[in-house]
Amino acid sequence: MKKYFQHAGKDLPASIVVLLVALPLCLGIALGSGAPLFSGIIAGVVGGVVIGILSGSQLSVSGPAAGLTAIVATAILKLQVYEAFLLAVVIGGCIQLILGFVRAGVIGDYVPNSVIKGMLAAIGCILILKQFPHLVGYDADFEGDQTFSQKDHMNTFSELYKAIEYITPAALIIGAISLAILILWERKFIKTNRILQLIPGPLIVVLIGTAISEYIKTQNPSFALETKHLVSLPVATDLSSFVSFFTFPDIRYLNNPDVWITALTLAIVASLETLLGIEAVDKLDPLKRVSPPNRELKAQGIGNMVSGLIGGLPLTSVVVRSSANVSAGARTKVSAIMHGVFLLICVMLIPGLLNKIPLSALAAVLIFTGYKLAKVSLFKEFFQKGWDQFIPFVVTIVAILLTDLLIGIIVGIIVGLFFMVRSNFRSSVFVVNDHNNFLIRFRKDVSFLNKPIVKKKLEDVPADAYVLIDATRADFIDKDIIEVVNDFLCHAHIKNIRVEIKKSAHKPMHLLFQQPKI
Repeated sequence: MKKYFQHAGKDLPASIVVLLVALPLCLGIALGSGAPLFSGIIAGVVGGVVIGILSGSQLSVSGPAAGLTAIVATAILKLQVYEAFLLAVVIGGCIQLILGFVRAGVIGDYVPNSVIKGMLAAIGCILILKQFPHLVGYDADFEGDQTFSQKDHMNTFSELYKAIEYITPAALIIGAISLAILILWERKFIKTNRILQLIPGPLIVVLIGTAISEYIKTQNPSFALETKHLVSLPVATDLSSFVSFFTFPDIRYLNNPDVWITALTLAIVASLETLLGIEAVDKLDPLKRVSPPNRELKAQGIGNMVSGLIGGLPLTSVVVRSSANVSAGARTKVSAIMHGVFLLICVMLIPGLLNKIPLSALAAVLIFTGYKLAKVSLFKEFFQKGWDQFIPFVVTIVAILLTDLLIGIIVGIIVGLFFMVRSNFRSSVFVVNDHNNFLIRFRKDVSFLNKPIVKKKLEDVPADAYVLIDATRADFIDKDIIEVVNDFLCHAHIKNIRVEIKKSAHKPMHLLFQQPKI
């Protein structure tokens, strides 16, 4: 316990940054899902406190995820009753808990590094592109929307042109000043000042942005921001009305097959997003700690059960919140836990004050977070690593931008597998020709994919040649390859080709080669 409190000087300021990032996203994702607004807040609190305590990840922050918005919206429409959907969330949590116990978390280890880094860069690009309209005061789409094709028949890029046509001057001023403050807060003289470095830049942005908004309202009301350009939290007048925001699942829908289908869908998608999320956060962790994936699935399962039981949306590990947490200098899970505590306190005690925060100021924070995830230096780094790393990295980014997170990851993995197979294909069969002497060496894994090249090389051996087939360095030789070699051995004597085979006594598969005919 002591190790958590010794980093409080970094974790508490970071928790405020995560709070400011999470607040509009929780509301926006609930709005985009067609769920009650407060369900997003409930999910944010549970994701911070419950999952934060149970998780083995020190920097991951959980909450309602944009990647589940379409699934949640479809499920709510299909089930028609929100209490039935909450029951599906609870069952989905139970399934995740089971996945954790059967050690399904190993799935995340099979995603290539280039794809994980591509995912981070893609999320950074999405934040920049999606938050720009909010920065200039065009708030037609909900905060946290990450889809390429939008409900209003626009897309990520056409939305940018639309935003320029509908700029709100006050929002643009606040957004520009907010970005300038965040850039200033990264300067060396701020970083080296003991007092200033304890104050999160996003907190300064929110305070100054809110002050400017209120000043404009008093001095020039016609120029002031409208309510739609501000945070919109549900406000409770007393404790009983606050309690009324909570909803509970109805077990009468337990025999509805759609509830079970929704639960299974949520469990699978949320688990995949979580495993990818913690893998990505581990890449960002300056201390390079490794999060236990099976424990994370168990924590997410319990978190979703709690969230569903009290009216919240389904949860996953969220890269946007987590990256903001890392960027703010967090060191332990105290940051994630405290952000959940602060979120609950704020919506209980000061919702009216939070509703004065301009969305353009929060958009500036998210855009700056996006820039840190998609720095130009990251693209240069992967370009220098070679095409086999750079192309899967870029393809993942483009695929996520044009589709969604999971589809983009799958496309990236397929491209990564292509380069892996291509590399193995080229290096597993090594051929040297010196006049009429040939060396054909099998290395690593020689699969059926190498069959055409082996067959071609053997057929091209001229008459009266000497061939040495070296299999001592191969870890695996496919039976198709062995059959090709054996076929060659059967007719090599016709062309007076002398063949010698070197094989390892420790690898029985090589004993399948026939003895060459003399």
